Amino acid sequence: MSCEQEYILYKKHKRVATLTLNRPEKLNALNPELLSQLKQMMISLEEEGEVRAIVLRGAGDRAFSAGFDVTRFDTVFPRGNVEDSKRRLEQHPVAVAVDAVASFPYPVIAMINGYAFGGGLELTMACDLRIAVESAKMGMPPAKIGIVYRSQGLRYFINAVGMAYTKEIFLLGRMYDAFRAKEMGLVHYVIPENQLVDFTFEMARELSENAPLAVRGVKAILSKMGSVCQLSTEDEAWAMGLVAEAYNSEDMAEGLTARKEKRKPKFKGR
Repeated sequence: MSCEQEYILYKKHKRVATLTLNRPEKLNALNPELLSQLKQMMISLEEEGEVRAIVLRGAGDRAFSAGFDVTRFDTVFPRGNVEDSKRRLEQHPVAVAVDAVASFPYPVIAMINGYAFGGGLELTMACDLRIAVESAKMGMPPAKIGIVYRSQGLRYFINAVGMAYTKEIFLLGRMYDAFRAKEMGLVHYVIPENQLVDFTFEMARELSENAPLAVRGVKAILSKMGSVCQLSTEDEAWAMGLVAEAYNSEDMAEGLTARKEKRKPKFKGR
């Protein structure tokens, strides 16, 4: 990939590809450039048709991803009016990249080697299997910032952990350790640090050696079944209006400011 900066590192061994989110100095926070490169890499690998399993991880040993880079909120989605925000949000960089990961025809494993928050956690939920190191921490903080999450993103969580836990995760906005995350269904396995890499790549190897038509077919059917709770076009427009309204609210501006200033936000409900 010819890019000024490699935000996605790529390696391939036989039919297993490793994609690494490469912003370790920022805890692999997601910016538009990284997300664009991830989307393009997923498309390229699908077109090449040689890879049968992907391991998605974060660079370093501190984080998978700390979420969308809050310093880029204003530049990606400047506050304006609700209708303008709705149009912009339909092409949210996180949404586009996450959907590209979810639509890859063969298994994708998230190796959660540290923190996974916000858009970073959503990215793991778009993967087929999630393996976390024992020290991993996870959470969805939108309610603590003032963000209404898009319905497609919520669906990834509902499909994985059900409606009850999805409500807990998004309404409370708490941080969970790896063992509680496994109890909820956010991850499949919790592994000691010194075993994480070997365990993950052994699973990827096993997946890559299974019958391609069987694996691809089952994943396609399950993905179709998982879309049953998708909203109608009319309801989707209504939901996106709620998301856009929150993006233009005083509360979201306060939430972002408070996060940058490392203090508790003072929400006013407007």
